[in-house]
Amino acid sequence: MRILIVEDEQKLAHALKECLEYERFVVDVAHTGEEGFFQVNERHFDLIVLDIMLPGRDGFDVLSTLRKRNLQTPVIILTAKDTVEDRVLGLDRGADDYLVKPFAVAELLARIRALLRRGRADNPALLKVADLEMNLITRDVSREGKPIDLTTKEFELLEFLLRRQGTVVTREMLARDVWKVSVRAVPLDNVIDVHMTRLRKKIDQGFACPVVQTIRGVGFIVREPS
Repeated sequence: MRILIVEDEQKLAHALKECLEYERFVVDVAHTGEEGFFQVNERHFDLIVLDIMLPGRDGFDVLSTLRKRNLQTPVIILTAKDTVEDRVLGLDRGADDYLVKPFAVAELLARIRALLRRGRADNPALLKVADLEMNLITRDVSREGKPIDLTTKEFELLEFLLRRQGTVVTREMLARDVWKVSVRAVPLDNVIDVHMTRLRKKIDQGFACPVVQTIRGVGFIVREPS
């Protein structure tokens, strides 16, 4: 399980990282809202611990933007304010839980475990864009109700793209998160391009509007046809 901590107090962030890593979580840290938002767009997280009072872009703004982009990763907000209005605002913006500073790390761990057990971690049973649907339970893919037969790797590739609908996905991201290769090489880029070509033929060929597009020199994007 990978967790992102977005906290500008470096001592607190470091302490939380050590505690979570002791519990065998993989932990990344960001010290600003903008850095946290960038990391969420770069890789998959199972849960986010998000401070509200951040320099520049605050936690409320980051949270609202993530939810508007349909990212359903569980978020626990950290706040120094304990008013009802602040708690309501955080939950209305899309938070799943909140903790008021100062807090006991044991309580944070308990809340993290509870949210992860809930199974909301950015893992809906159905992923959809336009008339393309992917059922993660039955592993069926269809467009306009017509079944599409994908290989295992093509399925993983399409799932990764659909989870980041509306966001440009680079070859580096695909190499790291789909092919599980940390160091990208030119031959792997070629393999990625071959798989993308095959995938696009299967899901876009014969349909009026493509849902997978190439962003020249950058990567690929899945989005609603304009």
